[in-house]
Amino acid sequence: MATHVGEPPPSPQPPPPDLYRDTWVRYLGYANEVGESFRAIVPVSLVWTSYGVATAYVTADAIDKGKKALAAKSCGEGRTTRAAVAVVDTFIWQALASVVIPGFTINRTCAASLYLMGSMTRWPLSVRKWATTAVGLSAIPFIIKPIDRSVDFLMDSSLRKLYSTEEKPSSSF
Repeated sequence: MATHVGEPPPSPQPPPPDLYRDTWVRYLGYANEVGESFRAIVPVSLVWTSYGVATAYVTADAIDKGKKALAAKSCGEGRTTRAAVAVVDTFIWQALASVVIPGFTINRTCAASLYLMGSMTRWPLSVRKWATTAVGLSAIPFIIKPIDRSVDFLMDSSLRKLYSTEEKPSSSF
């Protein structure tokens, strides 16, 4: 389509939403934090299942980013290497930022709150366990951004220095 003199050029189409970053699917990465929050009141097998869901999300996102890197028109030489870097970078970033660090953080937050409530209150155990779950769930929104930024810093300061790319892989939010 040609533009006429004085008309602005057509604006480029925005990229389609990323299924793993811009839709409800992103919340699957938080499944293990929810599982850790409920650890005091559900069977441990359900907690481990929540880690399975989060790990499946991490793996699917890494594979998706690798496929997108392979399909990029500008890849040319080194296309396979760039795809491998995208997969590895995304997997490591997501594993740290969505599974390992937040899972540990919520686990320890809940353990500490259960211990403190046991030593500082006379609440029945069932009440303390539900209160611990509430503490864990309410902590999730507060830990996400600091953990994401910390993992970005960690990877930018270490692993990403090994990549010979001009642009940062699209693993961070």
